[in-house]
Amino acid sequence: MKILLVEDEKKVASFIKRGLEEEYYTVDVAFDGKSGRELALSQEYDLIILDIMLPFINGITLLKTIRENKISTPVLLLTARQSVESKVEGLDSGADDYLTKPFAFEELLARIRALLRRKESEKSLSLRAADLVMDLQTHSVTRNGLAISLTPKEYAVLEFLLRNKNKVISRTRLSEHVYDYHFDTDTNVIDVYINKLRNKIDKDFDRQILFTIRGVGYSIKDN
Repeated sequence: MKILLVEDEKKVASFIKRGLEEEYYTVDVAFDGKSGRELALSQEYDLIILDIMLPFINGITLLKTIRENKISTPVLLLTARQSVESKVEGLDSGADDYLTKPFAFEELLARIRALLRRKESEKSLSLRAADLVMDLQTHSVTRNGLAISLTPKEYAVLEFLLRNKNKVISRTRLSEHVYDYHFDTDTNVIDVYINKLRNKIDKDFDRQILFTIRGVGYSIKDN
């Protein structure tokens, strides 16, 4: 799952980003409304966390721009304002939920999980390929009933491939989804993670599901 965090307080942003990455999310961070708008309109995210008080473009204006561009990504507003009016304004502008600062990180995680469950309500809460199963709620992965331990980055790579099962995903597209927008797509880091994944999900099993398509990219196949 890839999240856009638009927060101008750098210490707060760093804390949230680190915590979310430990929970297997991929996070892009923007420190003002202008750069947040550029990312929100040009990248694909599963969730946007948006502070209201931002430099250049405030959060409410940015939220309206996102909705005007027909982007239906769930938006969680962060606000230091306690007034009912400001919360109503945010919800009326297209926010899906709000959280008042200061907040406990566990509550932020709970709000995120609720919004993502709502988004996935018409879909399965697990991803599958052959006998491999990824539980999106517990972040657990099994194959043929055997538990497979993955690092957050390995999990992110596998999740994106499973969400695009039977399709060929380029190294560039995969790296852009798993890492933030500053990532150098010319490095071989993705190849390293693919090799680690192959050793964990394919090596000791009779049937191969992770494939390298030379010169093109990678694919998870179950047929």
